[in-house]
Amino acid sequence: MKRKTIRELPFHLMILPGFLLVFIYSYVPMAGIIMAFERLVPSKGMFRSPWVGWKNFEYMLHLPGTLSVLGNTFFIAGMKMAAGIVVPVLFALLLNEARNRLFKRSIQTIIYFPHFLSWIILSGILIDILSPSTGLVNGLLGSLGIPSIYFLGDPDWFPFTLVLTDTWKEFGYGTIVYLAALTSINPALYEAASMDGAGRMRQTLNVTLPALLPMIVLMSVLSLGNVLNAGFEQVFNLYSPQVYKTGDIIDTLVFRIGLENANYGVATAVGLFKSVVSFVMIGVSYMLAYRLTNYRIF
Repeated sequence: MKRKTIRELPFHLMILPGFLLVFIYSYVPMAGIIMAFERLVPSKGMFRSPWVGWKNFEYMLHLPGTLSVLGNTFFIAGMKMAAGIVVPVLFALLLNEARNRLFKRSIQTIIYFPHFLSWIILSGILIDILSPSTGLVNGLLGSLGIPSIYFLGDPDWFPFTLVLTDTWKEFGYGTIVYLAALTSINPALYEAASMDGAGRMRQTLNVTLPALLPMIVLMSVLSLGNVLNAGFEQVFNLYSPQVYKTGDIIDTLVFRIGLENANYGVATAVGLFKSVVSFVMIGVSYMLAYRLTNYRIF
């Protein structure tokens, strides 16, 4: 036992920096949860501020826009989750049909590249491209006789703009996951289907999709934990007061209440509520993943 411990010591030392970073930046700040039950007075600190119990949560629930913000969050996050499954699967199926290896890998690189760009960079690009007066997209729409659309300023268009741009940024990552799953399909299945007279479409429907189904189910179930994560960085960099009605989400509400209005107790209460719901959904998602696909963490 002692010899085994000595032999594995380098691996434990390799884990130590990551463990310390997670502990310092993820676990130590959890002490701040106490602010959700206080009326924080900065001069007194969070351990000596007046205790108010559940009043911050009551205040949160009675805010005029709370239900609207919750609805926006579920709607935007739900559409992103659905698009994040459908689009990568379809694109992976199409890319799998490509026979030219250079073309296939070039397309993979191109669609994967936006994943590495921050929303700070992409927001500036999108604001220019989607501008109602000088934007490229509205210029193309105008050439087709379609009136200009204020994608980032019209409350009706804004949520769908968020979903489309987020899907464009992230679907390359999901595509690679499904392409990797496609490589595990036994080629003999395609040969047997071909001998039975099945064309490419029939092979896709009867061989490829059933083989991909466990991965699709797994990714869908695991994404349930993000049901309240509608994408703070994206929304914060693209939204404006005129689209608060349909574009304001929990994270941006917390930012405005906590940092702009200095109401730290209520902001912490909102954040804690979101964390609890996300924690429950993650637990449910892993339970479903185990029951449906036999996936387990340990």
